[in-house]
Amino acid sequence: MKEGSDRPAVKLTWRFPPTFWFANAAELCERAAYYGMFISLFRYLNDVVGFTTVQTGYISAAFAASLYLLPTFMGILADRIGFRRALLLAFALLAGGYGLLGAFQLKASVLCALALIVLGGAIVKPVISGTVAKCSDSDHRARAMSIFYMVVNIGSFSGKGLAGYLNERLGLAYINLYAAGMAATALLLVALLYREVGSAAPASRSAAETVRGLLRVMKNFRFLSLIILVGGFWAIQNQLYASMPTYIERLLGRGYKPEWLANINPLVVVVCVVPITHLVRHLRPENSIGIALGIVPFTAVLIATGPALQSLLGTQIALGPLRLHPLILLFIVGIGLQGLAECFLSPKWLEYVSKQAPPDQVGLYLGYSYLTSFFAQLFSFILAGYLLAGFCPDPRTLMPHVRHQWRLATDPHYQFCLDPAFRTELDREGPVDAGLRAAFEAHGIALPQGARVQAATAASLGSNRTWHIEAQGLHYTIQQAVLPGPEPTAELLVFGPPVRAASERPPLPAAYRRAHYLWFVFASVGFAAFGGLMLYKQVTAAVDRRRAATA
Repeated sequence: MKEGSDRPAVKLTWRFPPTFWFANAAELCERAAYYGMFISLFRYLNDVVGFTTVQTGYISAAFAASLYLLPTFMGILADRIGFRRALLLAFALLAGGYGLLGAFQLKASVLCALALIVLGGAIVKPVISGTVAKCSDSDHRARAMSIFYMVVNIGSFSGKGLAGYLNERLGLAYINLYAAGMAATALLLVALLYREVGSAAPASRSAAETVRGLLRVMKNFRFLSLIILVGGFWAIQNQLYASMPTYIERLLGRGYKPEWLANINPLVVVVCVVPITHLVRHLRPENSIGIALGIVPFTAVLIATGPALQSLLGTQIALGPLRLHPLILLFIVGIGLQGLAECFLSPKWLEYVSKQAPPDQVGLYLGYSYLTSFFAQLFSFILAGYLLAGFCPDPRTLMPHVRHQWRLATDPHYQFCLDPAFRTELDREGPVDAGLRAAFEAHGIALPQGARVQAATAASLGSNRTWHIEAQGLHYTIQQAVLPGPEPTAELLVFGPPVRAASERPPLPAAYRRAHYLWFVFASVGFAAFGGLMLYKQVTAAVDRRRAATA
C-alpha cells in the first residue's frame, strides 16, 4: 500500500473497454471531417457559394461560436436519451449536413447544412468525452484522456492535410463530401460496435438551470473581463481558419496549401506542450498566461512584414533544397510561434479561472470557461470579414482590367479573358472556328491547325463549366467564372501554356498594397489584450487586498 493511504497500489494499464476504442475511432472521424471542412469554410462560402466577404465573416462567426455554446445544452439531451442514441442522431445530422453542404451551393441550403452540422457537433462533444470518462476509473482517467486528446489532434492534422490535397485536385466542394463520408463512417461505427455506457454523471441540471448558471457567471464582471482578455489570444489564433487561407490565395494564388500551413500549430503543440507544462509548473497562472499573450501579437506583426521582406529578398528564399515565398516563410514561423504561445496558455488557463471564481462556485465557472472561445470566434471571424473586404478584397469585385492584372500576378497559367459572346461557339464540339481563332490571335496565341473544342464538363462539384482546346500537344482550358452581384455575370477565362515564371509576373494591383494592414490590426488586438491582462492583475490584486483588510 502507498504510504499515508489505505488504498492498495493500483497497477496501471492501457486496457479499456471496447466501447472506449470505438468511441475514439468515431471521434477521430468526426474531427477529421470537421477540421477538413472548417479550414475551407470561409473560402467555400465566399468563392463557391457567393456570399460576400463580410457576409462570410458573420456566417462563419455564428457557426464557430455556436459550437462552443450549444454542447452544454446538447449534453442534457444526451443524458436523457442515452449516449448511443445521441451519437446516432449526431452523426446522422453531421453526415446529412456535410453532404448537403457539398452537394448544393445554394445560399439557403448552405445555411441549413451549417445548422445541421452545429447541432450534430454540439451533441458529439459532450458525449464522446463523457464516454471516455465512463469507460475509465479515477486511476486510469488521465491515461484515457491522453488517448482522447491524441486522437483529437490526429483527426485535426489528417483532416486539414487531406483538405489541402482535395482542394488542389478536385475543388472545395469535395472537401465537404469527404467530411460527409467520414461522418457516415462514424455513424456505422456507432451503429454496429458502440454499446451504451450511460452518462458520465446523472442529469442533475435542466436547460433552465443551465441558462441561470450561464447568466450568473456572465454577471460577474471579473470573470467576464478575464474571458474577453484571453479571447484576444484566440482571436489571433483563429485567423488560421478565418483570414489566413483567403489571404494567401488572394495575394499569391492557389497551390500554397494553407491547410498544411495550419497543421504547423497542432504539430508544435503536440511536441512542446509537455516540456513547457513542466517548465511553467511553478509559475503563477497569470504569469504563464501573460507570456502567451505577450508572444501572440508579435506573430501577427511578423506576418505583416511580408511585403518588406519580399522587397528585400524577392519572391523566393532558398532554404537548402526548398524555395519558399517570403510570405509563406513568415507564416510558417508565425504559426509555429502561435503554437508555442498556446503551450504557455493552455495548461494554466483553467487554474487561473478557478482562482478568479467565488469559492463556492469554482465548478460552475470552470464549466463555462469555454466562453472565451465563444467570444473569440464571434469577434475574430466578423472582424476578419471586414478586414479582408477592406484591405485584401475579393478580386471578383474589382474592375475588369484590375481582375486581369490580379490573375496575371497570381496564376502562371492564366492567359486572357475571352469575350462571353464566344460561349455559343464553345458549346459546339468540333474544330475551332475562325472567330474563336482570331480571338486567341489577338492575344498573341496562334492555335495550330486541327485544334478542336471539347464539350463542356464540370471540373468539380459546384465549379463553373469548363471547355478544352487541344491540338499538337497544346492544351488550353477555358473556364466560366461567375461574378457575384445582384445580377451575376460570367467571364470566360483562358488558361494554358506557356507558364510564366515568378519573375515574369506583374505586381499585384494597387488594391492589395495595404493587405498586410490586416495583421497589424490583429496585432493591436493582441497588444490590447496583453495590456488589459496586466491592468486586470493589478486591479484584482488591489480589490482582493482591500477585501482582506476589511474582512
